[in-house]
Amino acid sequence: MSYYLETQQVVKQYSGNRALDGVSIHVSEGRIYGLLGPNGAGKSSLIRIINNITAPDSGQVLYKGRPMKADDISTIGYLPEERGLYKKMKVAEQAVYLAQLKGVPLNVARKRLKQWMEKFEIMDWADKKLEELSKGMQQKVQFIITVLHDPDLLIFDEPFSGFDPVNAQLIRDEIMELKKKGKTIMFSTHNMASVEEICDDICLINQSHLVLEGQVDDIRESHRKGLYRLKARLPKNPEGAEAAEQLLHTEGCCTLESLEKDERYWTWTVRKNAEVADHEVYSHFANTLDILSFEELIPTMNEIFIQTVKETK
Repeated sequence: MSYYLETQQVVKQYSGNRALDGVSIHVSEGRIYGLLGPNGAGKSSLIRIINNITAPDSGQVLYKGRPMKADDISTIGYLPEERGLYKKMKVAEQAVYLAQLKGVPLNVARKRLKQWMEKFEIMDWADKKLEELSKGMQQKVQFIITVLHDPDLLIFDEPFSGFDPVNAQLIRDEIMELKKKGKTIMFSTHNMASVEEICDDICLINQSHLVLEGQVDDIRESHRKGLYRLKARLPKNPEGAEAAEQLLHTEGCCTLESLEKDERYWTWTVRKNAEVADHEVYSHFANTLDILSFEELIPTMNEIFIQTVKETK
C-alpha cells in the first residue's frame, strides 16, 4: 500500500543519544494524523526530519510514494511549537515575503493574505510590527503564514498553544476546513481531547520508539475493558432494593466496580465477564431495575496514552 507520507526505519542520534530508533509511520492522504508522545520522546526530531531541517542517520522519508526531495518543502506548511517570526517586521510584509519564498506570486500572496486576515478579524493589524500584537494575535499570524502558500501537507506542532477557548475553536474549525479541501494534516499535541475530536489516525512515540499506530476508533475499540455504567431509578420498596443488590451476586454475568446511591438514583459501574455478550449485561439488569441510561465505558485516548507509556518504559 502506498501512503502519502511515510517514514521507513528512521534513526536519529545526537551526541550518542538516540532520539529516534527505527521509527516507521504511515500517513494517508486527506486525513488528520496525530503525532503523540511524552516530552523528549522524539516527536520534534521526526518533524524536523520530515521538514528537511535535519537528515536521518539512517532510514528514509517517502513523500507521495517516492523518496522526499529538497524542493518538496515548498509543498509543506509547518507551524512549529516555538514560533519563529520576525518581531520587528510588519505583519503583512512578513507574510507576503515568506509566501514568495514558497513560490507564490506577489499579487496572489497579497490577495490570499487579505482573505485570511479578514476571516481572522486582524486586518487592522496588517501594518503593525509583530511585537505590537498580543500573543494570541501573533499565533493567528503564524497560522496564516503556515497556510498562505496553499501547501499539500500541513504539519502543526501544538497548534492550539497560547489560544483562549474561542480562538482555539477557530483554529480547530480551520483545520477541519483544510481537511475538507483534501489537505493532508499532521499535528503534534498533548491535548488528548483534541485528538479524539479531530484525528483520524495517530501514532504514539515513547523513548524514541514507535509503540502504537492506527485509526483512533480502532485503537479505542481494541482497548475496551468490558466496563459498563448504568443509571437506574431507586427501587421504591425494600424488596426491590434487595433484589437489585442481589443482581450483583448472580454468577456468570459481571462484577461490581462501583455503586453510587443518592435519594433517587443508583449508578452502577460493572465489568462483564469475558464470555458474556454485551446485550446480556443490559438484560441482566433490565428485568429488575428501571434503567434510565446504559453505556459502555470505552477508554479515552488520554487513558490509552498513559497506559501505553507506562507499559513501554
